[in-house]
Amino acid sequence: MDYRQTADWLTDRIPESPVAGIILGTGLNLLAEILERKITIPYEEIPGFVKSTSPSHLGNFIFGYLSGKPVVCFQGRFHFYEGYSMEQVVFPVRVLAILKAKVLIVTNASGSLRQDFAPGDIVVLKDHINFMGTNPLIGINDNALGERFPSMNLQYSTRIQDVLSSIAQQNKIELKWGTYLAVTGPSLETKAECSMFADLGADLVGMSTVPEVIVARHCGMEVLGISIVTNYSNLFHDLAHSQDEIRTNANKASSNLKLIITDLFAKM
Repeated sequence: MDYRQTADWLTDRIPESPVAGIILGTGLNLLAEILERKITIPYEEIPGFVKSTSPSHLGNFIFGYLSGKPVVCFQGRFHFYEGYSMEQVVFPVRVLAILKAKVLIVTNASGSLRQDFAPGDIVVLKDHINFMGTNPLIGINDNALGERFPSMNLQYSTRIQDVLSSIAQQNKIELKWGTYLAVTGPSLETKAECSMFADLGADLVGMSTVPEVIVARHCGMEVLGISIVTNYSNLFHDLAHSQDEIRTNANKASSNLKLIITDLFAKM
């Protein structure tokens, strides 16, 4: 299915083009509650979309209004570890670009590689490391979307980060700043791997986000990346991780995240 055909299909079902899209990561489904006048379409009904099989990813395309602005929330994402191709993983972002959205906000749950990044912390991504062994731009380039060799020098928008930082300060919400490293998963990282990732300059590790960011930048969209720390990596303990732990710690940050994202759209 061509993403242009999917965009045409969605255009017939939503009242106007969104100004932005928000991808909600593990445990962050409830952020979609901040939208008003919602139109919800399950992924399974959308031509070209696949089924989200990850725990706690509800799998809905939700159009609505945030601070009066038209927005799309992707309630869950597709992951490379689910067995989908990179083309399928980033398909929603390309559809969003065809729908004329100019901004992508991408969120995720992550493991901390630093002791001062605690579960429940909100971390603004300042950079990333692609450790997934592949790239979503491999293959024939769509010149109508972007150039063959897009620069990754400013993949995260400093303009949007500055607005977000000001909002957080006004509301006495602490933000941290870090570099996210993406792996394929689905097995969680070993202690030796985490040690190597920290030595490479990563502060957080997860299994998503980077492919979507690369494609959004290829399409010329501004990107804001936000990671919620849901667990310490096993650099700091020898306990097994659980999905319950990850969801619980994601929920800790939800109320603050709702507040700053709502204010962000009011000021953008």
